[in-house]
Amino acid sequence: MLPKDLVDELMHFRAERDWAQFHTPRNLAISLSLEAGEVLELFQWEDRRGEALDNVMPQLRDEVADVATYLTYLCADLGIDLEAAVREKMVQNRRKYPVALAKGSAKKYTELRVGDDA
Repeated sequence: MLPKDLVDELMHFRAERDWAQFHTPRNLAISLSLEAGEVLELFQWEDRRGEALDNVMPQLRDEVADVATYLTYLCADLGIDLEAAVREKMVQNRRKYPVALAKGSAKKYTELRVGDDA
């Protein structure tokens, strides 16, 4: 959910380079997944915290920016209002994960039951 001026800047950047022709939904989805994988790769062999996380923060910021960029292109091209989609998903998630059942639990909504010990 980037500010409109930044979305406009991304779209202008792409248009200047005539890259929209390569940005099919399939290609954008693949690129989005690959960039998300690069985020994950930074955590591949350890649970980074504190100083260890500080050491990869510049790379992490770059990869997160790539994820946001591809997601922005995908949403723009498919006419998806990302903010509205996230808000709608939160309504669904509130139903799936009521606080009384989900608080402190990592269980999937299908595993949550009244009386469970999280």
